[in-house]
Amino acid sequence: MSNFEQFHFDFYQSNYTIDDQEESYNSYDSNENLSGSRKSQTGEQPPASAFAQSEMLLSSQSYMGQILQPTYSPDTLSHLSYTDEFDEEPPLLEELGINFEHIWQKTLTVLNPMKPADGSIMNETDLTGPMVFCLALGATLLLAGKVHFGYVYGMSAIGCLAMHALLNLMSIPGVSHGCVASVLGYCLLPMVILSSAAVVFSLQGTLGTLLTLFIIGWCSWSASKIFTSALAMEGQQLLIAYPCALLYGLFALLTVF
Repeated sequence: MSNFEQFHFDFYQSNYTIDDQEESYNSYDSNENLSGSRKSQTGEQPPASAFAQSEMLLSSQSYMGQILQPTYSPDTLSHLSYTDEFDEEPPLLEELGINFEHIWQKTLTVLNPMKPADGSIMNETDLTGPMVFCLALGATLLLAGKVHFGYVYGMSAIGCLAMHALLNLMSIPGVSHGCVASVLGYCLLPMVILSSAAVVFSLQGTLGTLLTLFIIGWCSWSASKIFTSALAMEGQQLLIAYPCALLYGLFALLTVF
């Protein structure tokens, strides 16, 4: 048993002394003092989150807008003014020069030869109606088995040039190519009615001849009426109606034969 007690004593024996305990205690106090000083220093300086919160408060105070109603900078105001100018632009048809009211008034003037023409409206270079009537004339001729689109456009161009030269010689103010083409094109509407009748029955008889002469007189009278009112050529309507009758007679020949 003595050996066992000696072994037990040697096993639990250590070099731990009171001096070591005091040194460890002193080192613990010094570490605690250092940590306390660091905490005091950190307590004197505010954390980074405090700076972030203060910046957010300043930004919220400087923002004067409401929810879904932000304030605008000069750049955004200039952009808004640009969009306002874009919204104030005229419609596309108006920029292209297409006015359905004027087209309807010109069509009614042609359909009623006894109606006085408005020279201010007829002096406009509107080619929408003439293009539609030329296409309608070619389409009705095509329904009758006649492919004459090239003849229609060719005679229209030559007739406009000839009438332009003649009217400039007869009138003092003169006239433009667009005005001549517009008036002659609108007055082609009765010829479209004749070509539509040619689809139903033949125009080579007596009734067809009378109807063709009536349509030629209708077209030439309407065109001469518009030219005299637009160019202030009173007393010269019959002189203008004669070359117009020659031009529309060519279209009548295409329709009948």
